[in-house]
Amino acid sequence: MIQFLLNRELRTEHALDPNVTVLNYLREHVGKTGTKEGCASGDCGACTVVVGELDGDRVRYRTLNSCLTFVSSLHGKQLITVEDLKHQGRLHSVQQAMVDCHGSQCGFCTPGFIMSLFALQKNSDGFDKGQTLEALAGNLCRCTGYRPIIDAAEQACRQKQSDQFDAFESDTVAKLKAIAPRETAELNSGDKRCLVPLTVADLAEIYVANPQARLLAGGTDLALEVTQFHRELPVMIYVGHIEDMKRIEVTDEAIEIGAAATLTDCYQALAADYPDFGELLHRFASLQIRNQGTLGGNIGNASPIGDAPPLLIALGAQIALRQGNSRRILPLQDYFLDYKVTARQEGEFIEKIIVPRARPNQAFRAYKVSKRLDDDISAVCAAFNLTIEDGVVRDARIAFGGMAGIPKRASACEAALIGSAWYPDVIERACEALSEDFTPLTDFRASKEYRLLTAQNLLRKFFLEQQSPEIETRVTAYA
Repeated sequence: MIQFLLNRELRTEHALDPNVTVLNYLREHVGKTGTKEGCASGDCGACTVVVGELDGDRVRYRTLNSCLTFVSSLHGKQLITVEDLKHQGRLHSVQQAMVDCHGSQCGFCTPGFIMSLFALQKNSDGFDKGQTLEALAGNLCRCTGYRPIIDAAEQACRQKQSDQFDAFESDTVAKLKAIAPRETAELNSGDKRCLVPLTVADLAEIYVANPQARLLAGGTDLALEVTQFHRELPVMIYVGHIEDMKRIEVTDEAIEIGAAATLTDCYQALAADYPDFGELLHRFASLQIRNQGTLGGNIGNASPIGDAPPLLIALGAQIALRQGNSRRILPLQDYFLDYKVTARQEGEFIEKIIVPRARPNQAFRAYKVSKRLDDDISAVCAAFNLTIEDGVVRDARIAFGGMAGIPKRASACEAALIGSAWYPDVIERACEALSEDFTPLTDFRASKEYRLLTAQNLLRKFFLEQQSPEIETRVTAYA
């Protein structure tokens, strides 16, 4: 069975279908219809809810897309919906701010915005426009009502008020501690089940015994098989309660990131050494997605347009794989074999990602090219990691996503650079070499000609930025 709090009410589920999303659970099983379905793919934010988790003796609140969240992932947590905000007949201060600022038009998107504003208020000390725009980037208003919604955010954050969640926090903490998972749990509907192990050893044992199972971390990609393709997942293993796989450790040599650590939690460690990695994570997807999605999942699904793998490959990252009691370390570039085909063996899973620390004379830049600035998939994602000493390229690791069936290094381009002076004519030769490395495809995001020319222009951009540090060096979007 699994247990969680629905606001302050304890819910225990024994035989629920593990394929049920939180969105459908709320609407069809609980009768809470304030949470809306807009896209069922995590793009619109109409289904946004807030999940509370223990953080010591406090509750940490984060937004999630309920359409991409399976109920099993709520085990041991608190679920808060738009219906829970009104208290003793009074609107919550974020709801009142939306009323005062006329932030609701047709109203369909409003519950999702309210929940994003609620989490923003909980995690803010005052109003910051940049933080507000990031918090709302995953919520779409088709009535173009963003200005009054931002006004509502300003009012809610500047006039922050204590609420019922503050008043009941100690009671909520006690309830969450009482239902904290202490052994492997299972949600079993008879023909479908989801196992929830607590340790890496338990996961290894369960996965070897059930190699056909689908591993569930954030579920932002896996859930689409249910919501978009209407498939059933007979067996899942949820890894979100394995603390060792959520841990992030920084040593003198490496940043070690557990495969189940969320992208939100990865940000600080990666951005400290590699600011461009941090900037890319801001554009990786909406905050709701980053609060769920994991670095291990972004690697594991082996998408050729995943944003993290090109950067990690350029940085020389490795992954630790485990199968039963056996472990091995594999360079990430060797993990991807063909489109959606990896070196992972049956019953083997990614335990952690090992990213080398930044070195002196190392120049690392990342660029994401997409049609939309926020919450969009890359047409081309490029990562350049060069060591330049005395005007000569001593080492080069260059990787691209969206240019082949897998995220891939540009070997010919690298060879044209290594040992050469850092001059424009060398860059042009390296640009020509990219046509040897890649024969990209044409699809609805970009033509093959556009992709190749863009890849070449990004190398030129990198060169210019290295020559002129005052030029903006953050991740850039192109129409």
